Amino acid sequence: MTRTPDPAVGSTAEAPEYPMPRARGCPFDPPPELRDLQRETPLTRVRLWDGSTPWLVTRYADQRAVLADRRVSADMTHPAYPRQAPAGEGSLSFIGMDDPEHARLRRMVGAAFAVKRVEAMRPMVQRIVDDAVDALLGGPNPVDFVEAFALPVPSLVICELLGVPYADHAFFQDNSRTIINRDTTPAQRDEAFGRLAGYLGGLVAAKLEDPGDDLLSGLARRVGAGELTARQATETAVLLLVAGHETTANMIALSTLLLLRHPGQLALLRDADDPAVATRAVEEMLRYLTITHGGRRRVALEDMEVAGRKVRAGEGLVLPNEIANRDPDVFPDPDRLDITREARHHIAFGFGVHQCLGQPLARLELEIVYRTLYRRVPGLRPAADLGEIPFKHDGFVYGVHALPVAW
Repeated sequence: MTRTPDPAVGSTAEAPEYPMPRARGCPFDPPPELRDLQRETPLTRVRLWDGSTPWLVTRYADQRAVLADRRVSADMTHPAYPRQAPAGEGSLSFIGMDDPEHARLRRMVGAAFAVKRVEAMRPMVQRIVDDAVDALLGGPNPVDFVEAFALPVPSLVICELLGVPYADHAFFQDNSRTIINRDTTPAQRDEAFGRLAGYLGGLVAAKLEDPGDDLLSGLARRVGAGELTARQATETAVLLLVAGHETTANMIALSTLLLLRHPGQLALLRDADDPAVATRAVEEMLRYLTITHGGRRRVALEDMEVAGRKVRAGEGLVLPNEIANRDPDVFPDPDRLDITREARHHIAFGFGVHQCLGQPLARLELEIVYRTLYRRVPGLRPAADLGEIPFKHDGFVYGVHALPVAW
């Protein structure tokens, strides 16, 4: 698509490359260039991997407005959709669709993530976290915290919810990593998606014959009733499995490393008897880290105004939530970690009709981890310098590939 230069922001030839690199030694903070753009302008062009130049929306209020606007589309098949990487054939179900089909498919699984339903899972999640801490303390010291704790906890939780055998965790974790890696080729991503789809499609088919009390059985019943095709059920299962463990695992690991580097904040969280402290800490961590880096992507379906400027129909929009959650007009002193801050109005889970379906479960898991892990392992500490820790600069979900810890 031919882009029309906007005199207010310069020609598309001058558009900076996106995503932008982080400052050396500042792995928890948004890229400096992104900060500069937020300070200078609410809307500007950026250049993506394929040479396209969508609009970058830099400020909190404007991002919320765009995400709530029915004149923008999340349809990943739209020719102007600003993709994060070359497209493959696989589809992550309803997150790349618009209403009414998005709403219809989302409703099929929405009840499982309702706040009351998730709260009923608290004893199960607490058991999983306690068992994981037991295993951590009984295992090697030092150890990779990602493999020993951060990844097993949400993987076990999502397996329980979906009805997926945890014994197969290495298989689905490996393929999930391939799908969400920015450097994966379309062929590699399709192969990984195909392996997961074949595996989960087989489970759905088996549960159609022998259903249980789990989410995959619910999808199977929908297939049997003609409300979903087998492919739709499988794609939804892939989305829930990948998103259900990868995002929370990265938050557990990255926020633990952040807290270990802020011992005063860690002590405040560890020593608090009031459960509200952990609840606020979860929201502040989500705000501060916002691990869905790379920007939420949309396309304007008609001419509209964003941040006082005209965006034309067919133009792409990129909304980096991590910089919106550091907007000083909304969060005073935004670069300061403060677990006593009231930060629940962050947009780490997005906003509008596509706001993350699984956020009640993610909040529950993080709260239980924060209230359990640091109290039971008070001597937890990094076993490597910050510069030696491999951060996921190559992923659609930010975190660390490994985190050596000792106690």
